[in-house]
Amino acid sequence: MIDHQVRVHPSADRLPREEQLAWKLAVVATGTQEAPDLDAEASEMVINRIIDNASVAVASLRRRPVAVARAQAVGHPAAPGASAFGLPAGTTLSPEWAAWANGTAVRELDFHDTYLAADYSHPGDNIPPLLAVAQHTGRSGADLLRGITAAYEIHVALVKGICLHAHRIDHVAHLSAATAGGIGAMLRLDTETVYQAIQQAVHTTTATRQSRKGEISSWKAFAPAFAGKAAIEAVDRAMRGEGSPSPIYEGEDGFLAWMLDGPEASYTVTLPEPGEARRAILDTYTKEHSAEYQAQAIIDLARGLREEAGPLDKVRSIVLHTSHHTHHVIGSGSGDPQKYDPTASRETLDHSVPYIFAVALEDGGWHHERSYAPERAQCPATVALWQKITTVEDPAWTRRYHDPDPARRAFGGRAVITLDGGTVIEDELAVADAHPAGARPFDRAGYTAKFRTLTDGIVTPADQDSFLRSAARLAELDTDALASLFPVVDTDAVAAYDATLPKGLF
Repeated sequence: MIDHQVRVHPSADRLPREEQLAWKLAVVATGTQEAPDLDAEASEMVINRIIDNASVAVASLRRRPVAVARAQAVGHPAAPGASAFGLPAGTTLSPEWAAWANGTAVRELDFHDTYLAADYSHPGDNIPPLLAVAQHTGRSGADLLRGITAAYEIHVALVKGICLHAHRIDHVAHLSAATAGGIGAMLRLDTETVYQAIQQAVHTTTATRQSRKGEISSWKAFAPAFAGKAAIEAVDRAMRGEGSPSPIYEGEDGFLAWMLDGPEASYTVTLPEPGEARRAILDTYTKEHSAEYQAQAIIDLARGLREEAGPLDKVRSIVLHTSHHTHHVIGSGSGDPQKYDPTASRETLDHSVPYIFAVALEDGGWHHERSYAPERAQCPATVALWQKITTVEDPAWTRRYHDPDPARRAFGGRAVITLDGGTVIEDELAVADAHPAGARPFDRAGYTAKFRTLTDGIVTPADQDSFLRSAARLAELDTDALASLFPVVDTDAVAAYDATLPKGLF
């Protein structure tokens, strides 16, 4: 691996493009066109994430934001086009709109993969736009595999090296760069074209984190789909010879200077050497529970404390000692009263670790639908317990969150439960059970079980088997077979739900 120093340069420097971060990211993408870069272990993990994405996408088909995105996309048919979850076989849409619909479906439940380092990310958000472009452009499963591997490599490198959230910039800015690079790798585009596409994508998808603050709306699900759609459009323009704001990262009026640390900004982004295998996907991890990733270990911690805590009406207070991020983004340190509001949206409750801990402690588990139901959030006993839960930042947990060694990095916390009689119950958990360093790391069997659970009653067992066989053969699939990566569902039921929605422009 090579450490690249990235800093702001005045326009008078005329920074050579070969020294610009966007160019170096493009080189990572175009360098994946060699067969040795397709690491066997990384390729297997790509298959796992395709299964994971399909699981959560199918489970969200009759949720309003997903239906809205699908309805918008249906207004843009195309040939050859790309498939969309929930539509009849043979229905094909313009690839950027298919990516919009599928990206929203994948993101809606906040239940797919994650990577946390200097910033936050859901690298699986790269898969819908790459799959859509692969179908539309006649690529094979092997091409798609190469593109996804490259997208993860770029995404993880940016998340490790450049913090966005400290400046309240949404993490999709890193996603769009990765998606543009992944598409370039998949299509075997030249470095110049990928470089221009990456810069356009970053420029057009820089937004604030208000989408994850206060009254969190359905835009949280739309945001990565928008980034994927924008990345596809950026690649299209770049392929036609159009340029971009340059240098997008290092320019004196660019991303680092005005969105992030300012004119004195300096970052280190670590990228693979030429010919080095792309294995960054192996650093990422998925979710066992449908909640913000920092809540994964907290849910498992609550499950373990349920019996010891005893009658929960005897609880005086619960304090969760955790990292800066957990405390300030999904904890009481955010200052958001909505995180204690029983009438809050699902998206807001998903970002309230006090609520999540209360429900997991009461129920001894977590469910992607029941745990967010209005009647569940408004249960008087739950509300009473919820109001007794606060978070505090513990410097030790913050250090563990940012530990450069993945084996020591931790995203959990310590729970201190004080009962009315003064008894104190304490326990801690560093990582979720499903984390690679956890008690029950996810493997292919875990991804398969998650798929069968989330698609139960929506996809028949025979069609579940068919999808899983196709996913496992990703590298062998031709263009037509890529449609088999969309599980067969009852499209009449989906259409009936879609028909209940108000109409828009498309």
